[in-house]
Formats: sequence, structure tokens, C-alpha cells
Amino acid sequence: MRVLLVEDEQPLAKYVAAGLRKQGFAVDLAGDGGSALEKCAHTPYDVVVLDRDLPVVHGDTVCRRLAGDGRHRVLMLTAADSVEDRVAGLTLGADDYLSKPFAFSELVARVWALSRRSVPARPPVLRAADVVLDPARRLAERAGRALHLTPKEFGVLHELLAARGDVVSAETLLEKVWDEHADPFTNAVRITVGTLRRKLDDPPLIDTVTGAGYRVRT
Repeated sequence: MRVLLVEDEQPLAKYVAAGLRKQGFAVDLAGDGGSALEKCAHTPYDVVVLDRDLPVVHGDTVCRRLAGDGRHRVLMLTAADSVEDRVAGLTLGADDYLSKPFAFSELVARVWALSRRSVPARPPVLRAADVVLDPARRLAERAGRALHLTPKEFGVLHELLAARGDVVSAETLLEKVWDEHADPFTNAVRITVGTLRRKLDDPPLIDTVTGAGYRVRT
């Protein structure tokens, strides 16, 4: 799942981004509101974690514009935690609101919750055949056997299961599971699908659709 973290305090941004990546998210960074809007114009992020007090373009303006395009779910972060501030943030179009300082586990839980509001909505637990994947708890298993997946393998399986049997292109997987620094000509997707198949074992779950991408057998 692809997340944009918009935060001008660099130490905090690096800390939060590192933590989210450990949870399996693909994270891009923006240090000001202008950069955030530019990135969102080119990439449909699943969730935008947005600091409210931003340089160049204020977070309120960024939130209002993102709410207007309807493509992004926005979690607003702010040091202002009064009821009036929370109401103001939600009125601007934010989908959720979290005050600083915050518990990192709560941030992760809220990001996962917002991702489930995508269209079509994603269920909290994904299933196909005898495979079960619980993104919020970072658990994956097949026929009751725990699958020890890398963050990228977990992300690929998450996207394929969420597609519910539809074909997912390698380009889409690269966009959703890797970040903006990924080489568009890399073979990382093919390699990751290969290692994922080996860990899933038989019977085969992931089909290759020649010239189109991959899909799970439902």
C-alpha cells in the first residue's frame, strides 16, 4: 500500500517513514504542501498522512484540494488537539485526525483503517482459497501454516488478494508496493512474485496472465 507522508520536521518524518516501511507500507515523503500536491497529482496514494502546519502551501489548503479530487484518504496530524481544531480539520475534508504527540501503533492502525475505505472497499481480512491475510496484524497463513513474508512479498500478496481475482499489472504492483525511488525498468516485481509463489507452495495460487500481469485463483 502506497502512503505519502507530508511533514516538514525532518527528524520526525524520517522516524515515521522508517516505522511505516517496517510495517510493509511503501512510503514517499514531502516536506511542504506544494510538493505534496505535486506528488498527489501524479500518484494516487492510498493514504496521505498530512501535517497541518506546512510551509509553501498550508496543510489546510492541501487537505481541501485532496478532498476535492476524491482520490486520496487524508489523515491529518497536528499539535493542536482541541475539539474545535479537530472539527475544523474534519470540516476541511480530512478522513481522520490525530494529535501530536501520538502513539505509533495508533498511527499504523488508523492508516490501515483508512485504506479499507478505498473504492471498492477492502475488507479487514483478505482471503482466497486457503490463504488468509490480515494486514493490520501483519499476519499471513495458508491452510493454518504461518507464512513468513518479507514486506514486499506481503505487499504484493495484499494487492493481489484485494483485486479479488482481477488481473493486476506489474506496473500497478510496482506503484503500490514500492516507493517513488523504484526503477520503472526493474525486475523486482517478477522476482518478488517468484519468491512469494515458493513460500505459498502448492497448489499454485498466483497465475501469470501473459502480457497483462498476475491474478490469484479464487
